[in-house]
Amino acid sequence: MFDASNLRYVDISMPLENGVRSDPDIARPKIEYLAHNETVPRIQTFFPGLKAEELPDAAGWALEKVQLTTHNGTHLDAPYHFHPTMNHASGHPEKAMTIDEVPLDWCFRPGVKLDFRHFDNGYVVTAADVAAELERIDHKLQPFDIVVVNTKAGGLYGKDEYVDSGCGMGREATLYLLERGVRLTGTDAWSWDAPFVYTQKKVAETGDKSLIWEGHKAGRDIGYCHLEKLHNLEALPPHGFLISCFPVKVKAASAGWTRAVAIFGM
Repeated sequence: MFDASNLRYVDISMPLENGVRSDPDIARPKIEYLAHNETVPRIQTFFPGLKAEELPDAAGWALEKVQLTTHNGTHLDAPYHFHPTMNHASGHPEKAMTIDEVPLDWCFRPGVKLDFRHFDNGYVVTAADVAAELERIDHKLQPFDIVVVNTKAGGLYGKDEYVDSGCGMGREATLYLLERGVRLTGTDAWSWDAPFVYTQKKVAETGDKSLIWEGHKAGRDIGYCHLEKLHNLEALPPHGFLISCFPVKVKAASAGWTRAVAIFGM
């Protein structure tokens, strides 16, 4: 029989909450909390004639009304979010997977943490940076490793500058991982790519439109998923743990929320 008592769990997801700039202002979640005394009329619709005082302590049920996108909170992006098609590098492009089509075995695999907190906000990570960090932590990538990136943004959750903080994973860095069999990655920043405020400036200076969402768009070449808005990655070692990040099954969607967890054996 499987014994879960010898496992240790580390929550690496952030909460959905009001009043925190976890997203640009136009995309922030909105949660309305209904207390027990506010929902008695809802119960009465099922039981005509019921009086509030006939319920224990005149209490109904707690309830929350939530306005979200599938990209609020810690979530898993499907290849469909990045581009309508994927796997162009194979010479046989196909329709990109939506979140309900992502293989579940991608979502429970050994985890690897790359510590890029020393990179400046807006820095675009290269393949050489990834190779150097893997050498530093003495890890050889295996197919389907879940690779997560710890950036400066991780320590800024709850502050207004969070959305515009952290380094981003460039096209070549992303392809470096994908070409070695990685199919699920993650970051504690708002986006896998560098914050838009920095990309916008580079595009204006160079005129190079290929810089826009270059890490995401690598999914056009090789289909993959990534987690965004992870949390507490500082608590993880470079490797030696599993990551569980099964997404909510939203039909034909570009992403699904997840309670991402790192799991350690004792």
